[in-house]
Amino acid sequence: MKKILIVEDVEMNRDLLVQLLEDDYELVEATDGKQGLEMAAQERPDLILLDISLPEMDGWEVTRRIRADEELKQIPIIAVTAHAMAGDEEKAYAQGCNGYLSKPIDEDELWAKVEKQLG
Repeated sequence: MKKILIVEDVEMNRDLLVQLLEDDYELVEATDGKQGLEMAAQERPDLILLDISLPEMDGWEVTRRIRADEELKQIPIIAVTAHAMAGDEEKAYAQGCNGYLSKPIDEDELWAKVEKQLG
């Protein structure tokens, strides 16, 4: 079973992602950017769903650090954000994300993006 790391500080958003994905994937969770980075190194997930607005370290910094790490840089990252402003999706790709998902989460879009990354 493929493993997904969910990095999300808002419990309601985290719970929604867990409910949608738990039957098909092994899930690990982190509640801030620093913990997310540690969990990525520890758990070696197949995919990271990464909120951008996080305490401790924002999602952009988490992405930069993962992309700079030889052991982790191949892990696909989908940026998940409520800050769906013009240019944000392009910024996510420019920062090294493999996908972009705006909140509120559209279930079909989530599944399509997860399946695209995990095959």
